[in-house]
Amino acid sequence: MRKVLRWLLSLVVLIGTVAAAGTTTATAAADATDIKDRLLAVPGISLVEEKPYDGYRYFVLNFTQPVDHKHPSKGTFQQRITVLHKDVSRPTVMFTSGYNVSTTPSRSEPTRIVDGNQVSVEYRFFTPSRPQPADWSKLDIWQAASDQHAIYQALKPVYGANWLTTGGSKGGMTATYYERFYPRDMDGVVAYVAPNDVVNDEDSAYDRFLAHVGPKDCRVALQKVQRETLVRRTALEKKYKDYLAANNYTVNTVGSLDKAYEATVLDLVWGFWQYQPESACADVPDAKTVTDQALFDYVDAVGGWSSYADQGLERYTPYYYQAGTQLGSPDIRQPWLGKLSRYGYQPPRNFVPRSIPMKFDKRAMPDVDAWVRHHATRMLYVYGDNDPWGAERFRLGRGAEDSYVLTAPHANHGANVAALTAGDKDLATQRILAWAGLSGTTAKAPHDAKLDRTDPARELTLRP
Repeated sequence: MRKVLRWLLSLVVLIGTVAAAGTTTATAAADATDIKDRLLAVPGISLVEEKPYDGYRYFVLNFTQPVDHKHPSKGTFQQRITVLHKDVSRPTVMFTSGYNVSTTPSRSEPTRIVDGNQVSVEYRFFTPSRPQPADWSKLDIWQAASDQHAIYQALKPVYGANWLTTGGSKGGMTATYYERFYPRDMDGVVAYVAPNDVVNDEDSAYDRFLAHVGPKDCRVALQKVQRETLVRRTALEKKYKDYLAANNYTVNTVGSLDKAYEATVLDLVWGFWQYQPESACADVPDAKTVTDQALFDYVDAVGGWSSYADQGLERYTPYYYQAGTQLGSPDIRQPWLGKLSRYGYQPPRNFVPRSIPMKFDKRAMPDVDAWVRHHATRMLYVYGDNDPWGAERFRLGRGAEDSYVLTAPHANHGANVAALTAGDKDLATQRILAWAGLSGTTAKAPHDAKLDRTDPARELTLRP
């Protein structure tokens, strides 16, 4: 009997050894396969182009997605993604701006910190990642989160180490919504300057913020410039008309040149604090002495006169649609303008073609807010002290675990981990490394001026 047991034990050991050897061989074979071949072997992925970059492989790809994840049989579309490949053994960061994806190689801050791979995702309905014909009812936060979930499931067998998701502004919102609907996918979330407009009809937090942000003399100077731009409306609208004509711009979506003009002017104060450093206060012109042309040029530099032309709005139609159906949007009072404002802060409906139906869902943001407060796990939020979008931000409550909300002093909408105080920076960096499976290491990649440049496509008007 003992001989039989010894024989069975030997057989089990032999089988285990053979199986382990087979697995090792298969893993080695997979690792030896060129990364392009491995990516193109993933169902639904096709190559658009590969661009050379020292130390990496960089691919622009299409990924086949259902138009409706609840009914996958009802059509598909091609979603554009990019892969900045470092090594399959390194952590992977899923990045989205919440808008279009750049097809120029770049690294998000978490990607630099973990020295890993980066999968960047274009948000659905931003061209060319738009179903045809476009059923706009399928543009919502759950469908977009499901896009990310599908990409993660497809690429996890290739990139088997830990995954993080990140994004700034609308991208930070996107990372949050993905975690809310698919909390088991990512090992950590790093969300930068993510607005959280829980109750769309109550925006007094923004008014309180704008009443106290930055030095008082700078606030007053900006208010006077904004007011003067409305006082000189007749003269400056002539310049605006010439500007539109010179660039072949139209204003059919907003409805009139006057509405488009005022929408641009009313963004001035917000736009300044969103992206200008406090040092730019020295560049605010004197409202009493500034010439018409200098005033026109200053508004253009801070906000951009093209913002509310049809050609400026077209790229952002998906954002304004979401702002008017789920995300919410600010409505600030700006009492220093008195009766000079004819339209007030215009709603997103004014910036989306009337052929696209819109209905606001009041349940979406309270649901996400409650989930973050009570269920956030391994989530990091970074805000800028001078950023208007941070006036309504994500907050943590009971039930949140290993999660943090940190604020960078004097920083604007470009706030990041590097801008935090020394203690907060160390905390954030160590948590990001831990979530990436790199506890106790200092894995940060060396700075690369091209890969780590500031995003040139940042939003210069009232968009997160």
